[in-house]
Amino acid sequence: MAQVIDADVLSIDCYGAMSPHQVIEAVNRLSAEDQDRIFALVVTAGTTNAGIIDDLRGCGELCAKKSWWMHVDGAYGGAALAAPSVRHLFEGIECADSITIDPHKWLFAPYDCGAVLYKDPQKAKAAHTQEGNYLAIFNEPQFTGFNPADYQIQLTRRVRGLPLWFSLAMHGTDRYSQAIDQGIALAAMAVSAIEKRPYLRVTRPSSLSVVLFERIGWSDQQYSQWTYEQLARGFALVAPTKDLVDGSWKTVARFCFINIDTTIEDIESILDTLE
Repeated sequence: MAQVIDADVLSIDCYGAMSPHQVIEAVNRLSAEDQDRIFALVVTAGTTNAGIIDDLRGCGELCAKKSWWMHVDGAYGGAALAAPSVRHLFEGIECADSITIDPHKWLFAPYDCGAVLYKDPQKAKAAHTQEGNYLAIFNEPQFTGFNPADYQIQLTRRVRGLPLWFSLAMHGTDRYSQAIDQGIALAAMAVSAIEKRPYLRVTRPSSLSVVLFERIGWSDQQYSQWTYEQLARGFALVAPTKDLVDGSWKTVARFCFINIDTTIEDIESILDTLE
């Protein structure tokens, strides 16, 4: 049987782009024994909640220096690599040993379609290949076919990537770039529309297609009530979230633009309900 090794997760306490300096500060608080146990660093390329992108270049250089595995979580934001307008924000992502992207988020694929990219697939295969008498033949050198089970934890799964492949074949990558850029443009339009309304305030600079904003003076309950009211009348579903505002965590409203059919008129109509 394969050896099972326990692993702990060290959480870096920051809300903003994580830097190598913050990582080193957190690591230095550990014992020498625990520092020696570190083998990987997970950085984010566009958080789902706020679109925040960590210092990929700096963290990549740190991982190279420490011989750590660098994993980039691009579940939502990684799709923006296809948009030339924001490609510079991802400088350093090429340092990653592995990257995850969820095509079901911003690549318009059906729900549960996920993807992982490896710099060295053989290392992933060494980590994930499962053993069993009924699997032995698939691990022999003569078996040269590609086995997806060797690169992720599921042994059996359906072909989730096929709809994405068909869509790429039908529309081409340029259409994806245009669609993602449209989501980013909608976020900029939303910020402008919010700033024109004295009862609203953007709580942090928008990133990618995410905009976090507050209805000044509202309580948590008022955000929830507003969300349920708009949903009940079949108008919109804008779920609240949390953001660090003026040093404390507060409930705010959140836009995340993915649907290319969304218009500025839609945005204006939603904002009007907050007056």
